[in-house]
Amino acid sequence: MAQRILLLLLLVLLLLPITIVSLISPGAGCLARRRTVTFHRAPPQDDAEHPGRPRPRRDAGSAATGGASRGPTFTPCRLPLTRHEHQVLDENTHETGFNGDDGSSFTLTWVGDGTGVILVLSTISAPIDSFFDGGSSRLYHSMDYGKSFHDISHRINNTFIRKEFGVSPGPGNSLNVILTADTPVVDNPGGIIFTSTDAGVTFKSVRLPFHLAQPITFHFLNPDYLVVISIDGGLWLSLDFGASWTKVYDGVHSFMWGGGTTLFFSYNPTGTVEAGSRGELLLKRTEDLGKTFTTIAEDIFSFGYIGGFLITSVMEELRSPRVIYVSSDQGNTFNRAHLPSASTEQFYSILDGDEDMIFMHVDNPGDTFFGTMYTSDDRGILYSKSLDRHLFGGQRKSDFTNITSLRGVYLTNKLEEDGRIRTVISFDRGGEWSLLDKPQNVECGEDVKNCNLHIHGEHSRYNRVVPMLPLSEPTAIGLVIAHGGAGDSLSSTQHPDVFISSDGGYNWRGSLRGPHRYSILDSGGLIVAVEAQHQGQVNTIKFSTDEGQCWKKYNFTEQPFFFAGLTSEPGTKTMNISVWGYRPEDDGQPMWVAVTIDFKSILTRECDDQDYEEWLAHSTVGGEPETNGCVLGYKETFRRLRRLSLCRNGRDYGVSRRQSPCLCTREDYLCDYGYYRHNNSSECVRQLNTAGQTLEMCLNGEKTEILTSGYRKVPSDKCEGGFAPQPRVETALGPCGGKPSQGPPAGQSSSRAHFDTPREKMVLILVCAGAGVVVLVAIASATLTVRRVLYKNRTPAYRFSNLRVRDEEGGITPDLQSATSSNGTTFHQDSDDELIEYST
Repeated sequence: MAQRILLLLLLVLLLLPITIVSLISPGAGCLARRRTVTFHRAPPQDDAEHPGRPRPRRDAGSAATGGASRGPTFTPCRLPLTRHEHQVLDENTHETGFNGDDGSSFTLTWVGDGTGVILVLSTISAPIDSFFDGGSSRLYHSMDYGKSFHDISHRINNTFIRKEFGVSPGPGNSLNVILTADTPVVDNPGGIIFTSTDAGVTFKSVRLPFHLAQPITFHFLNPDYLVVISIDGGLWLSLDFGASWTKVYDGVHSFMWGGGTTLFFSYNPTGTVEAGSRGELLLKRTEDLGKTFTTIAEDIFSFGYIGGFLITSVMEELRSPRVIYVSSDQGNTFNRAHLPSASTEQFYSILDGDEDMIFMHVDNPGDTFFGTMYTSDDRGILYSKSLDRHLFGGQRKSDFTNITSLRGVYLTNKLEEDGRIRTVISFDRGGEWSLLDKPQNVECGEDVKNCNLHIHGEHSRYNRVVPMLPLSEPTAIGLVIAHGGAGDSLSSTQHPDVFISSDGGYNWRGSLRGPHRYSILDSGGLIVAVEAQHQGQVNTIKFSTDEGQCWKKYNFTEQPFFFAGLTSEPGTKTMNISVWGYRPEDDGQPMWVAVTIDFKSILTRECDDQDYEEWLAHSTVGGEPETNGCVLGYKETFRRLRRLSLCRNGRDYGVSRRQSPCLCTREDYLCDYGYYRHNNSSECVRQLNTAGQTLEMCLNGEKTEILTSGYRKVPSDKCEGGFAPQPRVETALGPCGGKPSQGPPAGQSSSRAHFDTPREKMVLILVCAGAGVVVLVAIASATLTVRRVLYKNRTPAYRFSNLRVRDEEGGITPDLQSATSSNGTTFHQDSDDELIEYST
């Protein structure tokens, strides 16, 4: 017994300091949707019993009632479903009842691309006070896009799989899958995983030499390369899909893959990561999969890698404000980003980024719930102000949204000085922001001075005002679906409606009354939606073949159930949609239900050339021929489906476009560092606190004088000729006297921890001196804390992890109890209010 208590105490000491970094791997932005989603069962108080399980035949014409709305009225277009259409859909609707399974949550994972394989993990977690019994789970398998499921729990010996680690699919087309068993730490030298290379047809049990502190992370290109942090802070690497493991380093705080096979990780030389030592971490790099290591930065608070940029948040002096350093050469050299520093009360957040530029939010001091948005140059170093009073809610939720269906378009919300929240949109990557136009079929009334559309985002979803975020897909050109309301500002009390844009956000129309879950299928040729009933039950799905102008309703079951969510294969190529929920059985216990509808039976004809049209993006009626459609320096003409064409794009459909350059104008330029765009003007004027047109900064170890006329070309802009401001001139003046680069001398590498600096020695002394206090505190809470860390069966405090990824649900509400990033790392409750959020 004494040995177990000592082991528990050791685990507390090791686990409490760990804060996991959550990042996006290169290439993950190609995934339009998450591959994994979790549905929770939370039955309303007025549950009703619905006996019987067979799915009976139905007559056409049944419809669900819509919810009331207090917003400006509009009339949705509804079309009747013909008897033939109803009959055909009946024949292609498949209902599965998971009899006897009363799991509190269902986690769905799509495996591969176009395989139709879904793995479903049903989990019941044990109460937090039952330390040795974790719970139970079942594993189901579908190979036909969710039309049928088979219980395959026996393939993993009916082992309890951890919900928060769940099912981890390999990247892209890989058929590799990992399941993590719930293995008690006490009396077990390591955890157990199950691996499959055939999308779950067979599994192999693997005993690990360590216990996992987080889900295993795949390399973004090679599904055999795995990396993870253990509960004692060890960084472990496998190059043979988990068959064998090698400890790479000790005392690791966070990690992520860089370009190629480069792996970055931060660590504390003392071997542990104390909360107070976050600004004293070292950043290491291995380019040969753990054979050799190079220390590339120090004084790290957090770091991230995105779009080829390695970004670090640094405390140059102990407990001093943090600053950002950026490397574009995999950490060989760093340059300080010209951004305001962040105190302990502030945070940085990367909203979006690629190889050309970065959107960065810098929080205002205090609990203001807003900050300033900046955009970078193509080196990620010089930043210009893009938007003032950018909203970050009380739960640190940003509404920043990349509209992936049209180049250069972003949506977000800003907090006005009078407290109103208003939606703004940019069509040129943050160069200019404007209010959204009033929806075409909505009138606000005479008492509303400014009638604009305002969109609900992450902040509203977190507060349960809307069930899901705005949705767009790269293959559905111009299509945007979002919850919102028309008026002078965004209202949290207004019952939100669904609005749709077909041209990337320029024009909107009211489409559905009340909140819905929605999904885009067939590359935009089909939209489906289910009303989000908070108390009632659903039996109706709505679908549109004309970009949401008109809708038909299909009654997919005569036994309504409580709606949990929609799910479809990532990438919009499919025409199958699954409606998930639960209904009480005769004994009052809930039964999970999945209804999968194949809409290919309705759209039987493949589209031909006559079904498509040429569409000039960003164009306006009556615009000047030379400049109409010019955004970021060029025009883009797409071949896309005509709105009234009743056919299917199919899986072989690919986006076709033509590009032609435009003459340069002021709109093709951002204001350079120290300049801002004057109100109602495209002219960049100098800020009052800057003297002259020169700027001195340290670049790659050289003190550099920069002469600018106030303009810099928008990264990725392709304009030619036209407006040509005086080019920026950079002159090297000599070596820097400050700290331009954080890297060690050339050739220096390390494979072990060092304590060379006075600060590191002081940290070691302080750690040792404080160990007694930590032990006394840990003894009092050891069992409860370990249980919480291991099973995380608790309500999380939604604070930002230091480098956070924003998931795009693509029509799916994620599991808010265990938010997991696209590369598999978990947002821990003890995350700092820090640095990077990324929209995939």
